[in-house]
Amino acid sequence: MSDLTPNTSSSVRPFSSEEPAVTVPSFRPPVSPEDQTIFFPHAQGTPPPEPPVRIPHLGHAALFLAIAGAILLLIQLLFLGFNHPPAIGAKGAAGAMSPKFLVGSEALSYLATLALSWFIFPLLWKRPFPEGIQANLDAARRNALRLIPIGLILSVTVQAISSLISLPKNIPMDDFFRTPSDVWLVAAFGTLLAPLFEEVLFRGFLLPGFAIAYDWLSLPRTQAAREQWRSNNKLTRPSLVFSAVLTSILFAALHGQQTAFTWPVLLLLFCVSLILSYARLRLRSVMASTLIHVSYNATIFIFVFIVTGGFRHLDKIAH
Repeated sequence: MSDLTPNTSSSVRPFSSEEPAVTVPSFRPPVSPEDQTIFFPHAQGTPPPEPPVRIPHLGHAALFLAIAGAILLLIQLLFLGFNHPPAIGAKGAAGAMSPKFLVGSEALSYLATLALSWFIFPLLWKRPFPEGIQANLDAARRNALRLIPIGLILSVTVQAISSLISLPKNIPMDDFFRTPSDVWLVAAFGTLLAPLFEEVLFRGFLLPGFAIAYDWLSLPRTQAAREQWRSNNKLTRPSLVFSAVLTSILFAALHGQQTAFTWPVLLLLFCVSLILSYARLRLRSVMASTLIHVSYNATIFIFVFIVTGGFRHLDKIAH
């Protein structure tokens, strides 16, 4: 991640973000200009806020996670209550925790969290939710023909390497591939909704949040340094590298249970997350990393669809 901003001086560019110029108040940077990158562009045609703000910080990320956790818990309790009113026996509990229950409740909680966040966070940020997380759909749309193949190639590469890794005989992910209906549900969820939510969380909230915290903690405790901090909305390159690594560790850990925490697989997921973070920073677009993530997951399910004859012969994917 040596270059986190578009390189306009080179004739060969991996992406074409074509972002409008961004101006910030002049100040004397604590480090050389090449070690800094503007992470929070302002809305086109509007002046920078006074004073500049850094969002989303870790407090916003914690609020987003709290909303998601509370909604997921509420939905699962409601589902369990409707399906087993008085009490839940052992057999009932097993049925309640079926793939359809888990995926369905998770999907509803994701949708509800995103919908609620759409209204809550603009009240805190004084700007629309997509702008606050730097969704930047236009950058993703302009570079779609480059981003989609990246996800495809990345997915094929990871699957090829994973085929050489010995996995435990029974892993939790196998439970979602027992029946065709379960696989269709997981494929829809994993292709359409899960990538969006995960990118909003990891690349929209946590990536800037950890970078802001890094720069704040490394700031000299002087009045001049604090005034300098308040005079701009830039983040240093070391903070972004640190945040990309830390969020990638958390990203891999989130998916660890699915593969029984098989370390070679987790390492692959860590590398995938680093690439997603680079694309998000390079184009200043959460939707850009989301598009790669969607393409990555879709390639996996297309491969499973072909191998199993339309999800009808799931025994063919037993490892």
